[in-house]
Amino acid sequence: MSKQVRVRFAPSPTGPLHIGGVRTALFNYLFAKKNNGVFYLRIEDTDQNRFVPGAEEYIIEALNWLGIPFDEGIGKEGKYGPYRQSERKEMYRQYAEQLINTGWAYYAFDTAEDLDALRKQEEAEGKTFIYNHTNRDKLDNSLRISKEETEKRIAAGEEYVIRFKIPVGETLFLKDIIRGDVKFETNLLDDKVLFKSDGMPTYHLANIVDDHLMETSHVIRGEEWLPSLPLHSLLYRAFNWEAPEFAHLPLILKPVGNGKLSKRDGDKMGFPVFPLEWTNADGSKSSGYREEGFLPEAVVNFLSLLGWNPGNDQELFTLEELIQSFDLERVHKAGAKFDPEKNKWFNHQYFIRQDNSTLASQFNHTLLEKGINKPVDYVEQVVGLVKERATFTSELWDLSDFFFISPTEYDEKAKKNWKEDTGALLSDLSDVINNTMDFSSQNLETVIKAWINEKEVGMGKVMQPLRLSLVGSLKGPHLFDIMALIGKEDTVNRIKKAVEAL
Repeated sequence: MSKQVRVRFAPSPTGPLHIGGVRTALFNYLFAKKNNGVFYLRIEDTDQNRFVPGAEEYIIEALNWLGIPFDEGIGKEGKYGPYRQSERKEMYRQYAEQLINTGWAYYAFDTAEDLDALRKQEEAEGKTFIYNHTNRDKLDNSLRISKEETEKRIAAGEEYVIRFKIPVGETLFLKDIIRGDVKFETNLLDDKVLFKSDGMPTYHLANIVDDHLMETSHVIRGEEWLPSLPLHSLLYRAFNWEAPEFAHLPLILKPVGNGKLSKRDGDKMGFPVFPLEWTNADGSKSSGYREEGFLPEAVVNFLSLLGWNPGNDQELFTLEELIQSFDLERVHKAGAKFDPEKNKWFNHQYFIRQDNSTLASQFNHTLLEKGINKPVDYVEQVVGLVKERATFTSELWDLSDFFFISPTEYDEKAKKNWKEDTGALLSDLSDVINNTMDFSSQNLETVIKAWINEKEVGMGKVMQPLRLSLVGSLKGPHLFDIMALIGKEDTVNRIKKAVEAL
């Protein structure tokens, strides 16, 4: 029987969740659901200096808003908890010491000042300092000094770190689900710190220990972690544990295509790079997709296609369709360009598919703020007529204001359609409208077009000034739908007002 699929999203609570992190979470979620597996959240907060209050709550709220909640994690404790690394810190030491005892790691007493001096010295000679097999026997560590002296220095309270001892002269042939076969030379790797003097593990040790203890079957993470793959594989070997399968996702690139998408790109080009709005330490706000009016389904849809290809031309996917279609084998190696305009297109597609009652309920907040209180069914009808032209709820007012307030000003460019005889024509038409009993859109269209034919005037000569009278400009949906909705009295009054004003 094959092992259950267990995947994790393991962010550090150092600030808001970047859209690249959201995509990593999404791909883990889709993979888990496709394979009847478990998607769990682990908070990797071992670097206490970079911890930002509120970041953990933000991550959880973002996943819930997007509709990709975790199955296990903080607040959903399973048998593998706790799910915060800071609450697991006591156990990491034993694993670090196990590596010392088996010869896979060593104590290093070099101070930050010592290492900095060595780094500068190497730079002066045109070299790059790297703590590894080339110099570790000459540095201040337990490989050079006796066991007794090492124990004595630790007992005396001297600060130390535990470093991994990378094997010499090996070529590692490793597999990546997305990238295929990858190879690394161990001689080029450095002896990474696994355990710090403050009693906290580094990312590398905690990550491997937790992935093993939490029975992670697949590690799906960003491309930036690919250089860590050889160290992580060696750690699994050192512990004599079975390694999970690895998949490194491509970068999300700037809209211009060069380099990784950053917050600065969003600020410069006016689009969010975070799922939810975030208040920075200085009180300034970074915009979020939720607050900008994006629908979570649209965000999930456009993120799913950043680096993954379904193998056909389909672009719009429900979450269920994404789960069924998702395959790590179809994730690209190359970076995926972020396209803010295409993201708006996705939102437009989801926006117009929303039922009118949902949109009317959201739009009603805007109306009430403006002191407008209309019956629900009226607002629903308005939304139904204008939503095809909108991408966000915030755009509905500009598209439909004339349904709620009579125009007081008239578009200058549109006034050129108002000729000398227009006033007289519209006054006559106003009488026809006033005498029309069936005020449905269809009947109004029949009656008014028949009248225009009878008068033997061009359609544009009447229709454009009529729209200007009712709307204040030449925008808006089907003219007879507008008339039917605002009603006979308002229609007649608006024509009269325009005739007097123009």
